[in-house]
Amino acid sequence: MAAQPLKPWIWQHPEWPHFRWNSATLAQPLATARRAQGELLGMGRLLDPDSDVLAQLEVLTSEGVATSAIEGERFDPRAVRSSLARRLGLPTAGLPAPPRSVEGLVDLLLDATQKLDRPLTVGMLSNWQAALFPTGRSGLSRIRIGQLRGAAPMRIVSGPIERQRVHYEAPPRKGLERELKRFLDWFNGRPPDVDGLLRAGVAHAWFELIHPFEDGNGRVGRALLDRALAQDEHRSTRLYSLSARFMALRDDYYDALQALSAGNLDATDWLRWFLDQVVAACSESAHTVERVLEKTRFWMRHGQSGLNARQQKALNALLDARPEGFVGGMTNRKYAHLNRVSPATAQRDLSDLAARGILRTLGAGRSVRYDLAD
Repeated sequence: MAAQPLKPWIWQHPEWPHFRWNSATLAQPLATARRAQGELLGMGRLLDPDSDVLAQLEVLTSEGVATSAIEGERFDPRAVRSSLARRLGLPTAGLPAPPRSVEGLVDLLLDATQKLDRPLTVGMLSNWQAALFPTGRSGLSRIRIGQLRGAAPMRIVSGPIERQRVHYEAPPRKGLERELKRFLDWFNGRPPDVDGLLRAGVAHAWFELIHPFEDGNGRVGRALLDRALAQDEHRSTRLYSLSARFMALRDDYYDALQALSAGNLDATDWLRWFLDQVVAACSESAHTVERVLEKTRFWMRHGQSGLNARQQKALNALLDARPEGFVGGMTNRKYAHLNRVSPATAQRDLSDLAARGILRTLGAGRSVRYDLAD
């Protein structure tokens, strides 16, 4: 009898795509994740509308930079911040004009969590993917944008060409529309017996396993994850970034997805890892919210002090650098460069802030530097 061919990939399993998991095993991680979400939302309720927008800016900037970095694309955080600030109605003075690629990424980030009752469609996913490649190229290669991948096998590989290792091969192009329809029917149906966090974790992994586009699947899949989480929380803004967590544990992230891709439709291990990252992301974002609250309290104390625009800009730079602090402290030279003024003007402004007790001086002579007094 001829040997049966191996079926190494999850989509070749006869029960694909009916994922299952051990609810008892996930009960405690799920409860912990829900508690972390609730605590962060409680902190978020302390934010006034202006502070809430600032928190969104911080989280979305982190999300945009991280989701691109996972794929090896490095964006200037200041360019991402500039694009987001303009969309959120915040000042962009001193920030660079963002390139088209950054604008496309921001379009994707914002659209993914808007109009949450709107069904997810192939057209929406295709538009998100197209937004990532405004030139129609990925690096030097021209790729299909705004449409599903071509007939060539879609493989995730590593290593030199002569010794490439295949980590995963996605379902073939023939039948791809059927694969997406099954996924979208499930996603849009929001199965009532599946917890919203588990739905988000399954949705992200399932989409990555289908890998419907020639490029950009990771970023589109994480935007889809953002949408699922926003639907679960019934709010278009979120105070934590899972992409930042995935980037911090990039190898673990890929290992967890790869383990699922070669498994038997049991998603328990993937979901347990995913829930752990929700907890960690909420914990990290609590520090972001606290920084925004500190900034709000600071300007409540000093907002009516008659500070000039240069002083306000420098103080915001110091506040934004917390908790690590402004590298080397604020110096006369840095202040002059930041505000494009003469050293004499910088010295007058800094001395005034120190005299008011808003800044404290560190060092002496030419090595003097300034930091926030409180």
